[in-house]
Amino acid sequence: MQAKNNTIRQLAFLLMMAVLAVATGCAGAPPLRETQDPWEGFNRGVFHFNKMLDETLAKPVATGYKAIMPAPLDKGVTNFFSNLDDVVVVFNDLLQAKFEQALMDTTRFVWNSTWGLLGFIDVAGALGLPKNREDFGQTLAVWGFESGPFLMLPFLGPSTVRDGVGKVPDFFLVNPLYNSQEERVRWGLVALNAIDKRADLLGATSIVDTAALDEYAFIRDAFLQQRRFLIYDGNPPEDEFDEEFFEDEFEESDTEDVSAEEVSPDDANSETASREDIRPENVKSGDANSESISSEAANPENGGRGGVDADDEAIEDQVPPTTGARPPS
Repeated sequence: MQAKNNTIRQLAFLLMMAVLAVATGCAGAPPLRETQDPWEGFNRGVFHFNKMLDETLAKPVATGYKAIMPAPLDKGVTNFFSNLDDVVVVFNDLLQAKFEQALMDTTRFVWNSTWGLLGFIDVAGALGLPKNREDFGQTLAVWGFESGPFLMLPFLGPSTVRDGVGKVPDFFLVNPLYNSQEERVRWGLVALNAIDKRADLLGATSIVDTAALDEYAFIRDAFLQQRRFLIYDGNPPEDEFDEEFFEDEFEESDTEDVSAEEVSPDDANSETASREDIRPENVKSGDANSESISSEAANPENGGRGGVDADDEAIEDQVPPTTGARPPS
């Protein structure tokens, strides 16, 4: 029976690798924003199915689990399953040629499995060996496989074609959780692990429900960013879109600086001088006397008619505004 199960698992793995090759092998290099979610209609349908299942079953069970489970014991259960996951981490460390990290993760697993009471206590973390996260999806990325389109999986949640393929060896070939000889023990541990994970995410999902305008898009984008972060070990390269954005910003800033530099000090002094010339205290006395004489001439009491006869006004009206010549007499 065991040999038959192993054969089925191997065939499933080979089938999933073939699907990955077809789905991602022909992918070129278009921007991620154009290709990340071509199956959005299908993915949204699966997302709503998962959300309905979560609200009717998983979330109430996780809430009850959180209410009755003491915090130290809850943390111990989380550490126990995290310790089993370290077997998967070491396996993928070796496939990615991260030999130094593989040695550290192996040491972490041994210490937690012995001194940490089967992983219930994170002894290695207290001694300076942090938890690393590696999986076969990341290994495929290191090997050069494209991620393929975003894919929302029933029951399992957000993924990509590449990560979906990666779940097969991680779950069924490497992880001790799924390789127990006793069916009841195996699926009992799988259920407990799922409930514990969902209970740990109660706070995060509450924030998403409150803050996200489009919950599906928020989860999709957050998942893709997290996967990118993990694949590049926390140091992802800059996105082409971000590079173009910052280049445009720098070009605009340089243009503004050049425009500011084109205003020479001489121009600034000329402008200042012009402003000073029109101040009242800078008006010449000759100009003031001329204005006074003109105003007196315009005063009827002085016998003047404003300095202009009616006939002269009529003649001036006939002069075109663009010339200073007198009309022929």
